[in-house]
Amino acid sequence: MSSSRTISVHRVRAAMRGAERLGIDTVPLLQHAQIPPLLLGDDEARVTPEQFTQLVRGLYRATEDEFLGLGPAPSRRGTFAMMCYASIGCRDLGSALDRAIRFYGLFPDGPELSVEAGAGAGEGGVCYTIHNDLPDDPDHFLSECLVVIWHRLSSWLIGRRIPLLWAEFRYEPPPHQEEYELIFGCPSRFGANRTRAAFAAHWLDAPVVRDEAALEALLHSAPADLLSRRAWDTTVVEQVRHTLRRALREGARLPELTQVSARLAVSPATLRRRLQLEGTSYQELKDAVRRDAALAALAEGQERIAELAARLGFSEDTAFHRAFRRWTGTTPGSYRNETSSQQD
Repeated sequence: MSSSRTISVHRVRAAMRGAERLGIDTVPLLQHAQIPPLLLGDDEARVTPEQFTQLVRGLYRATEDEFLGLGPAPSRRGTFAMMCYASIGCRDLGSALDRAIRFYGLFPDGPELSVEAGAGAGEGGVCYTIHNDLPDDPDHFLSECLVVIWHRLSSWLIGRRIPLLWAEFRYEPPPHQEEYELIFGCPSRFGANRTRAAFAAHWLDAPVVRDEAALEALLHSAPADLLSRRAWDTTVVEQVRHTLRRALREGARLPELTQVSARLAVSPATLRRRLQLEGTSYQELKDAVRRDAALAALAEGQERIAELAARLGFSEDTAFHRAFRRWTGTTPGSYRNETSSQQD
């Protein structure tokens, strides 16, 4: 297995440093992760991402600390999940990150984080930055993990991998410095004033395309899985469908293709082409979202059919009736009566 697909034993040792300081026996954790304890004595040894993820999960449970005993104060298990739930409903990445940082700011002994425009990132750039020293993190593992997790979580939120422009670290180059470009996917610098990573500012305007159902799936393995997985992508179909559903939830008119393409930072022609490659079209997705919303509203039985037609963007009731018959083979009124009688 190539080095780009494995993890150095240095990071295995670094991940366990906090647990060892707390007096926790790490041998059973290594064995559960199928990592031979003797492997730690070989500086050239490597483990698979799956082994590393299993080890980190074990360390979370053993330390009862999402910072693995490496932070200024413990971070209780579940803190990361609540931060994600607080951020998932935001409209775009910038507001999601702002909410996440304010969430962690409620804990005075935690890492001081920020996302700053400029801040040395160059024109049109922003930085993830860690501002305070982490004295119980001698291998800088937690500092690096914070940058990795925030970057990959950001990519997951918008369903597109955000390329980092560069990363820099407040310590001198370690012996394994050649691995940093593999981890962060960008040039790395050492001996800086802060540990931080830069990306293009336009990503802050990218829409959040994940919902709570997707978040619950992520949280089954996060944040450990975020450390060993580079890309988090959704299909273009999922991004468009999420944008349309969100507009309906917010009571807005369904956007046109040109508006959606602008939100996704692509041209209308590119969006049409990508949807075609995925076997659909914008109109088909729009009809599917309208259909699902109509079926849900009619089953609930509280909204007048004329109001529903207007909310779904139909210029007149007859157009809605024609579309609904095409979708289901029946009329909105008949469908409502049938579902109502089934519930009685």
